[in-house]
Amino acid sequence: MTEFLTRAEYAAIAAEIDLPAAPYIDGKFRKGSGPMMDTLNPATGEVLTSISTAGADDVDFAVAKAREAFERGDWSRLHPSERKDVLIRLCKLITRRRNELAVMECLDSGKPIRDCVSIDIPETIDTIKWHAELIDKLYDQTAPAGDDAVAMIVREPIGVVGAVLPWNFPLMMMAWKIGPALAAGNSVIVKPAEQTTLTALRIAELASMAGLPAGVLQVLPGDGPSVGEPLGLHRAVDMVSFTGSTETGKRFLRYSADSNMKKITLECGGKNPAVVLADAENLDHVAAHVVNAAFWNMGENCSAASRLIVHKDVKEPLMERIVARIRDWKTGDPLDPANHLGALIDAKHCSKVAAYLKGEAIVGGTAEGAFVPPTVYEVKVDDARAQDEIFGPILSVIEVASTEEAIRLANDTSYGLAASVFTANARTAIRAAREIRAGTVTVNCYGEGDISTPFGGYKQSGFGGRDNSIHAHDQFTELKTIWIDLSDPAEGDNVG
Repeated sequence: MTEFLTRAEYAAIAAEIDLPAAPYIDGKFRKGSGPMMDTLNPATGEVLTSISTAGADDVDFAVAKAREAFERGDWSRLHPSERKDVLIRLCKLITRRRNELAVMECLDSGKPIRDCVSIDIPETIDTIKWHAELIDKLYDQTAPAGDDAVAMIVREPIGVVGAVLPWNFPLMMMAWKIGPALAAGNSVIVKPAEQTTLTALRIAELASMAGLPAGVLQVLPGDGPSVGEPLGLHRAVDMVSFTGSTETGKRFLRYSADSNMKKITLECGGKNPAVVLADAENLDHVAAHVVNAAFWNMGENCSAASRLIVHKDVKEPLMERIVARIRDWKTGDPLDPANHLGALIDAKHCSKVAAYLKGEAIVGGTAEGAFVPPTVYEVKVDDARAQDEIFGPILSVIEVASTEEAIRLANDTSYGLAASVFTANARTAIRAAREIRAGTVTVNCYGEGDISTPFGGYKQSGFGGRDNSIHAHDQFTELKTIWIDLSDPAEGDNVG
């Protein structure tokens, strides 16, 4: 069980933090060529620090240093066990600085400190450690080429990788990308979301302290046009791994087509269903998972189950339990570990979420500044709240009369990231899991699997690869065939 400090203790840590405020390029902080950018605390609107941002010239410089580091080979050609040692040292440094990093994440993103401490920091460490430990356990292959040849199929690092992060899980999404990318031997340039840059800069600094060579991990704060677009269009960048909105993800596909056809992997939006069938057991258990799925991280989560598709026979008793559980999910000051929900990321996003707060809510339904409490509406299928990715703490409840109708509605979306099915019948569970077009389907629980299982989406939720698991390494490597002729030259040349 996670032990939390008090609100006063977290505030004391916040008062003492020396916040990074410049791009991290070639192993050091350097003033960027872009304008200064204020980083705001979403909960209070106060300026945390002003950051010197990067521009197109900095992108060029960072890419050149990343390429130089890659070709130099002191990381890309380092023995896998030595790369592992460096990444393990990074994990130890993150562990030592975990309270500082948790507070930075909380202040920068509005996330509740309880989540930063109990989820984000541990999963960041576990992800990097898992990929580090995997480095010297991944074997390449040989093909059945017969007695006269040896055919080797080997993985090689792809080269210079751009990692473009979202603002909802800054640390975790950075770990999801740099873990396998660095493990494979690549040089990585991270473009954090402009709203949440602080922890990415700190991780890059800690990576250098852990022994990562200069130029291997760099961080360029700034906006999309100044950093994201030049990175996406750069002809010396070999791939971009992006997590964020579907609209922006499509831009990176265009950037690839307009430049060097760099490899693109996308993890984008979701409008994920929680399907509760008539025979679902233990509705208290179901309610706990539905509430967590809908409101964790203020609903600012691409895998949030924002649609509850529930059979009419169990809807009323389930809704009673959901409403009762929501009472325990307090909204307020993110630095107070008693609160489950913090502040939405910024004023623009608050406005977007607030636009869906209309009509009579079962619970919630109001906004107060940057804070929106857990909100539940019963809606029709064509209601915008049942169709749009709101990215806020709003759960839409849709009643159905059959399993077939539930599965049809679960698939009635342009997204396909995650889904949950609650049923006591194993056959029904397996059939539903197979019929729902989503990258992850959980049965009788909500979740995304774990670090050992691939995460990504169908349809407009994903493209080009998967995060987590051994499969994450695939997107950061190239496959090469090496064919060695073993035939005896004395037996003559059979070519032609």
